[in-house]
Amino acid sequence: MQLTIEQVRQLIPRAAGGPDAWFDSLVETLPLYEINTVERVAAFIAQCAHESGGFSTLEENLNYKAATLTKIWPQRYPSGVAEQYAGKPEAIANRSYGGRMGNGIEETGDGYRYRGRGLLQLTGKDNYKACSQDLFQDATLLEDPDLLTDPYYALNTACWFWNKNKLNQYADSGDLTTMTKRINGGTIGLEDRIHHYNEAVAILSS
Repeated sequence: MQLTIEQVRQLIPRAAGGPDAWFDSLVETLPLYEINTVERVAAFIAQCAHESGGFSTLEENLNYKAATLTKIWPQRYPSGVAEQYAGKPEAIANRSYGGRMGNGIEETGDGYRYRGRGLLQLTGKDNYKACSQDLFQDATLLEDPDLLTDPYYALNTACWFWNKNKLNQYADSGDLTTMTKRINGGTIGLEDRIHHYNEAVAILSS
């Protein structure tokens, strides 16, 4: 199938920079990963739209309140500690992601440097390194992680994740539940993902 500019405008009307800014990258990138049928494109758009607020949020929001920190990470943010970090995104990222996913300890700042970015929230130094090596055969994304907020890089890294996790097969079978588990680790937001999918299928089939 061939995406049209009119379809993209309907699919991602709230995209950062406007849907037109994404059109060329979508047309160029999706076929490289065989995201080339109505079902595959719809599933990709649906999952990315849910994870990124309709392609509008390409960077993880870590501005949490104390109660939320304790709820999400009870061991890292017990009462008394959570209050010290609340409302401080950089400090929260460094504590939450420090010492894991290839990141250095909290004090190195790697947690914030390699926080979630892109359409599917690539997170952690190891993932940035692996993705950069596979896509560009160098350390581009390690050296400039903010590139993932650009449509070209946001799309390519999302497609890399999609391909790595063999998600086309679940798009082919219409298994959005298993697909969501591969992306999210659970089924959070499944109803919204299905809504986006059905909407995308209708747009792409018209």
